[in-house]
Formats: sequence, C-alpha cells, structure tokens
Amino acid sequence: MRLRDNYNHTLYASYVGYITQAIVNNFAPLLFLTFSRQFGLSLDKLALITTVNFAVQLLVDLVSARVVDKIGYRVCVVAAHVLSAAGLIGLSVLPFAVGDPFAGILIAVVLYAIGGGLIEVLISPIVESCPTERKEAAMSLLHSFYCWGHLGVILLSTLFFTLAGIERWPVLAVLWALVPVANCFYFARVPLYSLTGEQEPLSIGTLFRQKVFWLLMILMVCAGASEQGMSQWASAFAESALHLSKTVGDLAGPCLFALLMGTSRALYGKFSERLPLKKAMLGCAALCVGCYLLASLTQSPILGLVGCAVCGFSVGIFWPGTFSVAAAALPSAGTAMYAFMALAGDVGCSGGPTLVGFVANALGGDLKRGLLAAIVFPALILIGVPRLKEKR
Repeated sequence: MRLRDNYNHTLYASYVGYITQAIVNNFAPLLFLTFSRQFGLSLDKLALITTVNFAVQLLVDLVSARVVDKIGYRVCVVAAHVLSAAGLIGLSVLPFAVGDPFAGILIAVVLYAIGGGLIEVLISPIVESCPTERKEAAMSLLHSFYCWGHLGVILLSTLFFTLAGIERWPVLAVLWALVPVANCFYFARVPLYSLTGEQEPLSIGTLFRQKVFWLLMILMVCAGASEQGMSQWASAFAESALHLSKTVGDLAGPCLFALLMGTSRALYGKFSERLPLKKAMLGCAALCVGCYLLASLTQSPILGLVGCAVCGFSVGIFWPGTFSVAAAALPSAGTAMYAFMALAGDVGCSGGPTLVGFVANALGGDLKRGLLAAIVFPALILIGVPRLKEKR
C-alpha cells in the first residue's frame, strides 16, 4: 500500500510529532546552568525561558481554535515542524549572533514554542480522525511517545555531553532539530482525514453552551496539574524531603516518573479492549490520590520515592484518556475543542506546580505539605469522570 493511502504512516508521523514536542520542551532546561555560566544569565532570566515557552504555547492553543480549520491540517502541522526545527537551530546560533545572548535565546524559544503549541493542538485530532477501531488505545499509545521523547532527551543529551563535552551543546541543538526536519517531509505525504466527516463542526459559541465541555475542561486542568504537580517537583522532593543526592534524585525522580508514565500509556494502548477507559481513569485517579498521600505523609525515603515514581504510572492515562472521552462525548466538536482542551491542560501543567510551590513556601518550605495540597486534582478527576456521558 502506498504511503499516501496508509493511515499507519499518519500514526507513525504523529508519534514522532510528540517526540518533537518533548524535545522543544525539555532540551533547553538541561542547559540552564550552562547558560548561566556562559552568558551570565541570572535565575530569574532562566525561569523566564520556561515561562515564555509555555506562555507562547498557551497563546497558540487559544488562536488555533479559530484558524486551524480555515488553513488546513497539513499546512499547519508541516509549519509546526518547520518552526520547531527553526527554533532549535536558532538556539544554537542566535545567542552568538545577536548583541544580547538572552534575547537570542528568547527568539529561538518563541519559534519552537509556536511549533510545539501547534503540535499539541493538531496531533491528537489527527490521530482521532484516523480510521482505527481502538481509538482509546491509539490515543494512549500516542501520548506515551511524549514520555519516551522526554526520556530520550535526558539520556541521549547526557551521553552526548559526556562524550563530546557540554561546551558543544550548539551542535546537539542542531542534531535534535533533524527530528522535526525529517517529520516535516513525512507529514507532507501521509494521508490526513476529516475529524467530523461530512458534519459541520460545532461553532465555538455552541461548544461553550455544552455543559459537558466545561466538565472536560476541568478534567484537563486536573490532568495537567496532577501530572506536573509531582513531576516538576520530583527532583527537588527527592533531594530535599527524601535527602537523596542530586544525581540519584534526578534519576529516581523525573526519569523514573517519565518512564512509568510512558509505561502506563503503552500498557493501556495494548490492553484497552479488556479495560473500559472510564474505569481505568477512575482506578488511576484513586491510585494517584494514594501516591500523593504516600509521598507527602510517609517518613520513609524509600516509600516516599515509591509514591513519587508510581504517581507517574497513575497519571499516565489522564491526559490521553480525557481526549478520548471528549471525542466520545462531543463527536462533532471539531478542532476547537482540542485547542481549548490543550489550553486547559497547559493551565493545569502550570497551575499544579505553582500551587505546590506556593503552599510549601507559605508553610516554611515544607515540600511534603505542598504536595499534599495537590491531592485536590486527582480527587476532582474521581468526582468528574462518572459524570461524563457518551454521544457516539
């Protein structure tokens, strides 16, 4: 079967798309200390790099709700990869080419953030529109590739820095850019399908009048917050609260969290026929509540680490699962729903870690009590999922 007629190639390109998003979100943070030493950047400027990245992605999520259907999926998804590659290449060039290295970094970040935001909005509906029989499995497997990409960025970048030296990071930025460059040409040829078939997609006004839409938005906020509330603080939690070394904290914190999150998504993709999605989400929400309780209340470093790591497994299904139940609840919603859900998920990804940090700071730097506050997010998923009803 020709490439243009085989939707499996659409799925493969989508998987690489999520790897691309993992690269643009997680490569620069590995270089923060290097940027500080090489360009004299202060901590507030380093923090601004991450803030600008996700702020631009939030803006892209919002704008995409109105423009993607008008421009077309193929043009937008190819442009997303071009911008991602341009940003990564720019990261290796612009800090040295413009007068202010920080300005050069921010220009590169804005470029790849636009690409990453478009990827986040586009890839899920592209996979949902493919003529697969097991939609939930395809969506869960798709999102597992973000986790594998995250792990690959950490491990392969560390290997490169060990062999070639950290000072050669611009070379690695260009090498990582080859991933979206290759996928750009791939997406230009794979078949793309209509999300709503011959139906006219719901207008944004009609979408906003659907009560289930707002329930889905809450679930997406909670999915992002449950995931990042633990993930973003995993290394600091392992080091400060569990008294582990920095190296062990990084490997046992973010890496193990990402590994188990990806494993969770891949396993559901394989066994989805035997386990209904809503039941799986409810079971994982209960497990997530238990993990937050274990990590925040135990006095044992080992048990605290188990709670942190298993939390990655428990949150794995939340994000792709919510996309799948949304497609079943509002099958004619169109791209706008996915754009707004991506926006809500990003709000949760920002709000979850912020809540943990604010509560911990208010209570004298007690990170355990900060994590305890984040238990509200998986608890809301437990309450909200049973209230979803399918229309498809």
